Amino acid sequence: MRKKHLAKYSFGLGDRFAHQAKAQLAAMLRSKQKGITVTPVWNKSYREHRIIGSTPLQTALAARRAVRELNWRDDYFVDADHIGMENVDFFLDSCDFFTLDVAGLIGVQAENSLAEGFIKRFSGYSGMQEIAESDRPLKISNDDLIRVAHRYLAAIREAGRIYRYVAEKKAGESFIVEVSMDETSKAQTPGEIFFILAALSDEGVPLQTIAPKFPGRFNKGIDYVGDVRQFENDFEQLLAAIRFAVREFGLPPELKPSIHSGSDKFSLYPIMRKIMRKFDSGLHLKTAGTTWLEELIGLAEADAQGLRIVKDIYQQALERFDELCAPYAAVIDIDKNRLPSATEVESWQSETLVAALEHNPTNGNYNKHFRQLLHVSYKIAAEMGRRFSDALEIFEPFIATHVTENIYGRHILPLFAEKTQTKGVVHEWQK
Repeated sequence: MRKKHLAKYSFGLGDRFAHQAKAQLAAMLRSKQKGITVTPVWNKSYREHRIIGSTPLQTALAARRAVRELNWRDDYFVDADHIGMENVDFFLDSCDFFTLDVAGLIGVQAENSLAEGFIKRFSGYSGMQEIAESDRPLKISNDDLIRVAHRYLAAIREAGRIYRYVAEKKAGESFIVEVSMDETSKAQTPGEIFFILAALSDEGVPLQTIAPKFPGRFNKGIDYVGDVRQFENDFEQLLAAIRFAVREFGLPPELKPSIHSGSDKFSLYPIMRKIMRKFDSGLHLKTAGTTWLEELIGLAEADAQGLRIVKDIYQQALERFDELCAPYAAVIDIDKNRLPSATEVESWQSETLVAALEHNPTNGNYNKHFRQLLHVSYKIAAEMGRRFSDALEIFEPFIATHVTENIYGRHILPLFAEKTQTKGVVHEWQK
């Protein structure tokens, strides 16, 4: 069987209600026409499937339909997002990309003999520096080695166990492996990532992407919150660590970083783009709810019926704030005092609501708290049943335009395109 290829650039596409695959893929086609090949990866977590009442097969069928109707000739994938042994079987038949989430085991102590053996095997790397074509030397310390041995080995062994289980069940089928360690409280250092990759190689995990935890906050649907210069330093050192580990440990040469909650991080895209070019590196950008928010924007613009649906979702979201926000506490930051009241939103015209919701920080009416609350409120739309799904079909032309342009214009171009001039203006991402 031909091994499927994850292109240098790939994009995780969240499509919570399985209605926007065609509009999402249209962004990849536009990119292809501009000479930018981006592999689409439709991702959906077990939690999202359970909240909505969907299955991986529905995600896969929507992707296949879009591929067929748009005559997409390159590879595409369906991602079992953030899976562990407890739910991997749910995804096996429909997915060919597996994000192994082992963050919950970080900090669990491995057996002393395993930790000591790991430290002995890789002690020769501690204290080294690898320039890797960078003006920021990669520092690999003995402390990094010891922390990985005592805090990460149990998690890495679990990643190996899940991978081998999937490989056995898939019976020779080609699939992509990602290892996710981002949903934890403490960021990994680039030196730790180097030794984590050493341990994953020991486990025989042929990962093509790794999702580390970065400093700062990658909140859902809004821009990065943190020290941008520190991110720049860490991202460059991360790419150096990956390159060095690939060389030393025989990992897949296409191994690249995966950025989770990567949508809308507009302040980081110029930095990432510059450093990727320096290293000739790939990237997997994983998004989730940004398409769902574009659905809401399209509905609000469409007509009074669509606007009514969005207002009803928001009103219920205010009433169910704690229920909706609790599962996402680590990736949202909402000030309840900055949220408009239900009465205020009830008085809004379409233009006002869209201005508050659409991620355009130059618009004085943009409200990141309003946007984040709606981001985590898709459960309410699912509970609406046919009222919501029928609206998505009726107003598809309004919604599709927003979905495609958001992915293509706000994400793919800033991250992956060469510098180009548009109507005489050089955008910030082009500098």
